[in-house]
Amino acid sequence: MPFTPIHMGPGILLKAILQSSFSLMVFGWTQIVMDIQPLIVLITAEGHLHGFTHTYVGAVLLAIFSALTGKYLSELGLIIIGLSKDKPIKIIWWVCFLSAFIGSFSHVFLDSIMHADVEPFYPVTLDNPFHGIISISALHKVCLYSGLMGAAIYYFVSWRFNKI
Repeated sequence: MPFTPIHMGPGILLKAILQSSFSLMVFGWTQIVMDIQPLIVLITAEGHLHGFTHTYVGAVLLAIFSALTGKYLSELGLIIIGLSKDKPIKIIWWVCFLSAFIGSFSHVFLDSIMHADVEPFYPVTLDNPFHGIISISALHKVCLYSGLMGAAIYYFVSWRFNKI
């Protein structure tokens, strides 16, 4: 699912459940970072489309990078979109790392289901045991519905506790 917002669905649901213990901004940044390597392959037509970045070893490295860079980018983004006007919102480091690791691991898992060329357990094995466990249509529905459910829960909780 390169460059689609569909990866965000499960992230929105997690944000609704975990609230301030999860950063949707860092999670989203991680989704972008994960797909830079496939973008380069699409542009240059050279390399393995879902290569090292779409392995769990690669996901660990990209999660660390995404957490370290995503903290500051997300805090700046919150200021730019106006959610952090009165009092700057600081994202705690453990929340950054949790969000980035969930983002990178979920990205590999979801792409493993959809794409035959993903080798999630490389270098241990080149097999992809997740490919095709559900249809692509069903996968898209799970991601879409989890996002819709997460948005509804998030706004209900915010309304209930007078946050909005």
